[in-house]
Amino acid sequence: MKPFHLIALATIGSAFALSSCEKVLDKENLGAADAELIFKDSTLTNLNLSYIYAQNTPEWGSPFTNTVNGNVNVSGLSDESSADTKFLEGTLQQSDVGDFGTTLSATNNYGKIRTINMFLRDVKIGPLPAGTKGRLRGQAQFFRAWRYFELVREYGGVPLVMSPLNGVGVEARDLTYLPRNTTTETFAAITADLDSAIQTLPGKWAANADWGRINKGAAAAFKARVLLYAASPQFTADNAAKWQTAYTASVQARDLLTANGFRLHASFDQLWFQEVGNPEAVFVTGYNNVTGDQVRRNNQYDNATRPSYTGTGGGSNQPTWEMVKAFPMLDGKKAGESTKYPYSDQLFYKNRDPRFDKTIGYNGATWPLNGNTAYKLWTYYKGTTSVENKATNTGFYTRKAINPTANVSEVQFLGTDWIEIRYAEVLLNLAESACGINNLTEAYTQLKALRARAGIEAGTDGLYGLKSGMSRAEMFDAILYERQLELAFEGKRFWDLRRWRKMESVLNGKRRTGVTITLKPTGVPADFATTRDNVSLDLAYTTYFTLAFKTLDSRYAINWKPEYYFFGIPQAAIDNNPKLQQNNTWGGPFDPMR
Repeated sequence: MKPFHLIALATIGSAFALSSCEKVLDKENLGAADAELIFKDSTLTNLNLSYIYAQNTPEWGSPFTNTVNGNVNVSGLSDESSADTKFLEGTLQQSDVGDFGTTLSATNNYGKIRTINMFLRDVKIGPLPAGTKGRLRGQAQFFRAWRYFELVREYGGVPLVMSPLNGVGVEARDLTYLPRNTTTETFAAITADLDSAIQTLPGKWAANADWGRINKGAAAAFKARVLLYAASPQFTADNAAKWQTAYTASVQARDLLTANGFRLHASFDQLWFQEVGNPEAVFVTGYNNVTGDQVRRNNQYDNATRPSYTGTGGGSNQPTWEMVKAFPMLDGKKAGESTKYPYSDQLFYKNRDPRFDKTIGYNGATWPLNGNTAYKLWTYYKGTTSVENKATNTGFYTRKAINPTANVSEVQFLGTDWIEIRYAEVLLNLAESACGINNLTEAYTQLKALRARAGIEAGTDGLYGLKSGMSRAEMFDAILYERQLELAFEGKRFWDLRRWRKMESVLNGKRRTGVTITLKPTGVPADFATTRDNVSLDLAYTTYFTLAFKTLDSRYAINWKPEYYFFGIPQAAIDNNPKLQQNNTWGGPFDPMR
């Protein structure tokens, strides 16, 4: 893919190097180019907007950045996969989450916000047509909302800087000493930016070259996510008005997207490999594996995640046994609760929700890789030796969004796009906010749509395994569970547990586990290694394999602490700005719930 927003400008002067405006090139000093020249030319203005896209679109899996551990894969902060981390060890310190910005940098949150603010100011005063200005500003406002959302969900309310601050002189410095706005005010500013974007952006960009641009539906879908957070227990007690606001936003998002051709993709697994025109892709980060007039930007996720012994893979993002067992049976009932499909750990793979096989790579699974549609994955041990060159620690691999047709030479430079907001999430947000206002019929409708697309059996009651007559509390739990399944390894589970304040109840005191599958020393055909691809998998598991469970969290039981629901403001930020107040959960006076 070659989306427009992969061109990043190092300086404004470099924008002129790309321009075809010969008179400007002939007469102007490129090192001294100013906003008046840039923002009267739509091509140059779009190149500056491209820089904002490049700075602000999330990477694959939405990693948690600027922490003590660097970029953190959030799957390792929940029950999806396992990682040693201060967050779950219970040793996180006040300054360990540095996303607030403690240095003068164009790459921290406030540095990026300044770039966006400058763009918004200069576009507004430029001579471009009003409609063009509106579309340009709407996209930038979306990303300013994105940056503030990242801040508010980590810390609560933050200083709202909505125009560029002068950075020269003592007086200018003192004017940058801004106090924190309340959390309510921060959410209101985010919502205002997104409302403006919804008003000015098109419902759908017509040209293929504009694939990946923020549109009206993307802004509405993001607004619905933001307001869902605002209504969640992390930020407020059960508040009917906030649930209603979130519900109204979710309905708007669903309706705008549907009117412009967005919907659930026909295939749960293949949705990742359709780019231009993908009906499920609402907010997308574009990648490419070509050079030409652009910088090559490969997604890195595929190569890092696929099994290492398939060629070049890194084998990361390994699912825990807890994640494996979470998937329901084919009739939608949880493992152990279905009467139609009995469950056993020995045959864990059998008769599961079809999303299981499309998310989890397990010993003996048929998993098309490197263009081989009949490829089978084997992860078992023979004695103490793994049949893999580098064995999976948990016994499993993540297969979601791993390109099955890419060959070994291609996987390091794949251009598969990251879909940060899928239409499926829009429906889940709608279900949750509907449950918030006690509209359980609406919630059932959305969950059934997702389970129908997944291939779960409808059952005689047409509920796809969902319990009939659920209470509001039961429905909230069912929606969180559906999010765990549908959005697995998409960077959502940790934030869901955190915004619902369920980290302690779901994880604390536990140790995540994996499985080791071993070939029995006797009773196994001597030629099993050469004939195993043709052996019945049920026969192999019941006759030839043993399963042993192991603890992945060897150093500690999980110990998430309540103060982590709002991270501490780094001390360096407080030292830089005497008006900043620390959160009351970290010894300060600021109430992030207000």
